[in-house]
Amino acid sequence: MTSQTSPDPRDRTAQERADTARRTDEAILGGPRVYTLADLVAGTGLSTEFVENYWRWLGLPVTHPEEARFTAADMESLREIGTLIEEGQLDQQAQMTLVRSLGHTSDRLALWQVEAFVEHLGRRYALDDVSARLAAVDRIPGFADVLARQLEHAWRRQLAALMGRFATEFGSSNEARLPGDQLPLRRAIGFADIVSFTKRTAGLGSQELSEYVQLFESRARDVITEAGGRVVKTIGDAVLFVADDVATGAECALGLAAPHSTDEIPVRVGFVWGRVLSRFGDVFGPDVNLASRISELAEPATVLVDPPTAALLASSARYALTAQAPREVQGLGEITPVRLQRAYTG
Repeated sequence: MTSQTSPDPRDRTAQERADTARRTDEAILGGPRVYTLADLVAGTGLSTEFVENYWRWLGLPVTHPEEARFTAADMESLREIGTLIEEGQLDQQAQMTLVRSLGHTSDRLALWQVEAFVEHLGRRYALDDVSARLAAVDRIPGFADVLARQLEHAWRRQLAALMGRFATEFGSSNEARLPGDQLPLRRAIGFADIVSFTKRTAGLGSQELSEYVQLFESRARDVITEAGGRVVKTIGDAVLFVADDVATGAECALGLAAPHSTDEIPVRVGFVWGRVLSRFGDVFGPDVNLASRISELAEPATVLVDPPTAALLASSARYALTAQAPREVQGLGEITPVRLQRAYTG
């Protein structure tokens, strides 16, 4: 009698997982992976070095050059950027910067969106974290096209807003012809951070910590946007913002520091009017460092500025300014911060 061996359930599970991963991959990428690195080189006319650099700049290096790991969409994307190179519209530095910007932003965006789905599924169906992530694998591919269209729409709106600001700020200005050693953009630069973040979040579970950080970030973004400023980035328990004029910067700062009845997140803020260099979706310069250091000197629910910024705001009846005791700050020397408040009349 010939015995038959039943398939190992663990093997079936592994195969099922592989099939699920393949279907998910094809649904998101819009087709199967059919091309090798050599195929991309032959199909685009680009050098092997450039194609490898392209994927590394995206944050997705070519680790298996002889395997079919690329799709028809990958081929088309490389052909498009190859055309820009051939037409001389992008030099090497611009190529790297643009592709890196896509990789960095899309990596964070995808992670942010997936985690939002995981949290939603966990709440809705009372799932543990692992089960919620497995459920997300099944659900997210069906939303990929909608998310992609929403991304393009949001990007176009942001690009239009940025070009509009450029046209307004530089259309009839001499700002573009500054001395070479002077940073090009005049901006209000502010930092807002949560007071005693480590102490306040000690002992929180993952869900509570997520909700706490999300509440701070969403409120900060709403306040800054409504006041007319822009969020540059969030850094853990802090947010860096900019505004195009000093009064808008003051409104952003005061709005962030104001107590909110909906939460108990004490915030302190420092902001200055100065010059910055804008690169890589961030801002740089001594005044950025100054704003950060001033925020560290502020008490909970207060705003501090430096004396030059205070002098610009002093002409407005909307604000009250109170000089504080001089403070020694490492790397910057002695600073005399000025407290900014709304002026109360009546």
